Amino acid sequence: MMKNKLTDLNNHLFAQLERLSIEELSAEAIEQEVKRTEAIVKVADQITGNADLQLKAAKLFAEHGQGVLPMLPQIGNNKGDDA
Repeated sequence: MMKNKLTDLNNHLFAQLERLSIEELSAEAIEQEVKRTEAIVKVADQITGNADLQLKAAKLFAEHGQGVLPMLPQIGNNKGDDA
């Protein structure tokens, strides 16, 4: 079970930004960091998209109550299902 939080993602993004701003990097090292950055951004986009979806589901539940739970199994009675 992963225990990462959005604050961890934020820390990773800022750490990568710091690596990109190192002035002594060679052209090859810059290219490598740019590729790493592109990969990190792709993953970060997926994570933040998932967090946004979870927030939308929570808002839907807050606005409409128990009636929406069959359509939102992850915030309902989750009995260990990994759907």
